[in-house]
Amino acid sequence: ESSNKIYEVGKEIGKLQDVLRAPKARGNFGELMLGDLLSQVFPHDRFQMQYPFKNGARVDAVIFVSNYIVPIDSKFPLENFQRLISAQSPDEKKRYKREFNRDVRKHIDTISERYIVQDEGTFDFALMYIPAENVYYEVIASEEDPEDQSLSAYALECRVIPVSPNSFYAYLQVILLGLRGMRLDQAAREISETLSKMQNDFKRISDEYSLLGAHLNHARGTYDKLQKGVSEFQLKLGLVDQIKYAEKEAVPAE
Repeated sequence: ESSNKIYEVGKEIGKLQDVLRAPKARGNFGELMLGDLLSQVFPHDRFQMQYPFKNGARVDAVIFVSNYIVPIDSKFPLENFQRLISAQSPDEKKRYKREFNRDVRKHIDTISERYIVQDEGTFDFALMYIPAENVYYEVIASEEDPEDQSLSAYALECRVIPVSPNSFYAYLQVILLGLRGMRLDQAAREISETLSKMQNDFKRISDEYSLLGAHLNHARGTYDKLQKGVSEFQLKLGLVDQIKYAEKEAVPAE
């Protein structure tokens, strides 16, 4: 019974391989896996599938990070990879390896040229999602060709980062942490702006208070000056009364 179940599973895997022989089916499969991974990590308002650019290009997915977007395109260079791992002779392996490298370089060029559009708010890099770990490993672990640079070095030079289902999840977690950090940073900026406004309001009130104090001091000075004048004038009036009284006393009685 166990053998029969294993046989049935093998048949289903064979059917899946037959389905994935068609490039369009492989593309749809990769896009499906990509969308499923994104939906497990991000809220639906933080990413979009089949994002259109003004230049007419349409990338498989984007992640919204603050005011920028991270473009992600799924690529599944399977045919020459299968030929590579099935090759028997060193010459065959070398030939299919170069053809596989050519396919991957073509995908990298497409992503770099069509989906890194900084005028439309993308970052200066894009992710190339490869939905098979063994294909991904062949891309990043390929040895340096004496006649050309490695695929991983070429991808980084073109600002394209290859990711697999496992490594992509790690990248998504980093981006998610970055989003949380940006939210904290935004909250910190809002608090800082509020404190700055409060500081400006306090300075304005302090200036008005100082101006009021200056007016009060001026009024007090004016009051003291007037009071002194009144006192002097009162003193003069008193002297006048004394003079009149003295003159009155000096006049002889008839």
